[in-house]
Amino acid sequence: MAQPKTSWRIEPVGPLRGDVTVKGSKNAVSKHMVAALLGSTPSTVRNCPDIGEVPITAGMLRSLGAFVDVEGDTVRVDATRLTQADVPTQFSGLNRIPILMVGPLLHRMGEAFVPIVGGDQIGRRPLDYHVACLRAMGAEITMREDGLEAKASSLHGARLRLPFPSVGATETVLLTAVLAEGRTVLENAATEPEVIELALFLQRMGARIELRPDRRFIIEGGVGLIGAEHALAGDRIEAFSYLVAGLITGGRVRVFGCPQGRLVTAISTLHRMGARFEITDDYLVAEAAKGLGPSVVMTDTHPGFMTDWQSPLVVLFTQADGMSVVHETVFENRFTYVGALKAMGAEIELFDACLGGRDCRFHEMNERHSAVVHGPTKLRGAEITVPDIRGGFAYLIGAAAAEGETVLHDIHHIERGFHKAFDSLTDLGLKVERL
Repeated sequence: MAQPKTSWRIEPVGPLRGDVTVKGSKNAVSKHMVAALLGSTPSTVRNCPDIGEVPITAGMLRSLGAFVDVEGDTVRVDATRLTQADVPTQFSGLNRIPILMVGPLLHRMGEAFVPIVGGDQIGRRPLDYHVACLRAMGAEITMREDGLEAKASSLHGARLRLPFPSVGATETVLLTAVLAEGRTVLENAATEPEVIELALFLQRMGARIELRPDRRFIIEGGVGLIGAEHALAGDRIEAFSYLVAGLITGGRVRVFGCPQGRLVTAISTLHRMGARFEITDDYLVAEAAKGLGPSVVMTDTHPGFMTDWQSPLVVLFTQADGMSVVHETVFENRFTYVGALKAMGAEIELFDACLGGRDCRFHEMNERHSAVVHGPTKLRGAEITVPDIRGGFAYLIGAAAAEGETVLHDIHHIERGFHKAFDSLTDLGLKVERL
């Protein structure tokens, strides 16, 4: 299933001003759609973003025999009559959702095949954690050249500990353990808001899930689940990205739809740089009337500074007065977008040392996972091919603050992860043209 190749031309127009309403999280909507496979009645997910992830996931579910209806910001999934256990290879490489379907399909069909996963190339994201957990719960897993094959007459609870609090592996365990016989204990689990949101949705379906303070999920399986309804919380990555777009252009962007609680670490980081906030129950807005200063930031698992906030922050650092440091500890290859920013005039140096924080798991591994950013520098327009979702939006932010025209190719990456980004940026005053 090839993705359309689309390009945008961006011409900076000065400060971006206006309102943006973010929809539900890109990192949550597909997982809720997969969870619907476990229900004996249909499920409804509301406040869904209009992004490429939704039709891709809907296509996978429909290939299994599920009914999926997408109307506006509402997605309804009826998986009560599945007919297939194999996700077609045409969905290979599009995102990382297929691996999450293995547990639900084993419960429903006794077997499963999912194609090789895809997603943004931001570092090693192996299936080892997923496979080890599935095997521990009784699945027979065979890795094929074109994907993963699984079989299980029944699945049982297990005591599991993740080597790293992986979001995807935690979600695999939750989606599998809720119907497995007996108790599952998952230690060192991810606790990102999107993971908790999925756990709460499963709880609405009837699952028995408990989260302990020490990153430990306790799941009592073996109980039948029914469908549920849920309105997704706002996307914290989009919200932060638009706040940065306003700051970097000297403008004022009010962001609606994302609760303050999802942005606590982001807000404190921008505060330290000199930004001033207006925060209400309805919106957040950040301004920097006197300019921004440098900062030192280390990404981390929740509640640390989110790795997906890193790329817009680096672009903002190019306009801060002084030297800033970013230490990436979640994905070792997250700085692939830096080369194009340097072509736009940014002064960024990458290092394999753990700068600006404690030694991380990439210490002495020759991975350039720390960035030193010198600012302020004048950015200039350029012609760039977008590598992934987050890097792509970083280029958009940079283009809004640059001198001259920027052309971005393969814009489908951004459209896969940001709700109507073209319309939102146009409403803020940015001149964007589809080519």
